[in-house]
Amino acid sequence: MTSVVHNITVDCADPWELAKFWTDVTGRPVGEDDHQGDPEIGITLDSGVTLLFIAVPEPKAGKNRLHLCLRPDVPRDEEVDRLRKLGATLHSDHRREDGSGWAVLQDPEGNEFCVLRSAAEKA
Repeated sequence: MTSVVHNITVDCADPWELAKFWTDVTGRPVGEDDHQGDPEIGITLDSGVTLLFIAVPEPKAGKNRLHLCLRPDVPRDEEVDRLRKLGATLHSDHRREDGSGWAVLQDPEGNEFCVLRSAAEKA
């Protein structure tokens, strides 16, 4: 017996605002039945997994124990620049002069995520 990942849930203060950021990141829309003010907002990814943003009263405390790693379809550094323009901040930079490595960013609520090299760069 096995299980499949159905949702990846992100606790947050404002599900609508955070979901809007992640729709820009992923290019996927919020669910048809989701609206501003809802306590949970979902974005279904191409893989079928849903990023689910749920309102919680407490603020983020400490480092994420789980995070997303993104592989862009454009060069990594170009994607890092795009995400920063959308509202992400650079948390830590692990990019190396030889082009390897990754960048750790934070979304507008401080959740960490990584941007890896694109498949073309990795090849």
